[in-house]
Amino acid sequence: MTSLPSITLGDEKLIESTCRQTPNFNLCVQSLKSFPGSATADVRGLGLIMVKVMQSKANDAINKIRELQRSAPSPALTSCASKYNAIVVGDIPEANEAFSKGMPKFAENGANDAANEATFCENGFNGRSPLTQQNNAMRDVAAITAAIARQLL
Repeated sequence: MTSLPSITLGDEKLIESTCRQTPNFNLCVQSLKSFPGSATADVRGLGLIMVKVMQSKANDAINKIRELQRSAPSPALTSCASKYNAIVVGDIPEANEAFSKGMPKFAENGANDAANEATFCENGFNGRSPLTQQNNAMRDVAAITAAIARQLL
């Protein structure tokens, strides 16, 4: 694991310097600062926090899918349910375990897989997705998580 020079544990500047190396600085800072303990986390800890953010976004999407399935079930919704199940059962645990064990490449893979699943869900609606907001949110936080993992390589 690589730590950034001149940035000490417990320094909120670590959040900002870490987030500058992600595709969405503002969302990264907002997401990390909303979790207790982020100000005292190292880069690996920030990655673990972003995995929790991914879990939250996945839960939001699953709840929306269930709500939509009650009123208007469709093959695309069923497919999305399967994709978000893969995120929750496979990708998030993979990323969490990889950050925990200091294996950032696997954390990056899990985050990238989650982003791909959200993209596949979105594409399943042929431009009329009722889940665009949830899919974009998942893609965005997963991309941030993957970028944090790359910083540890």
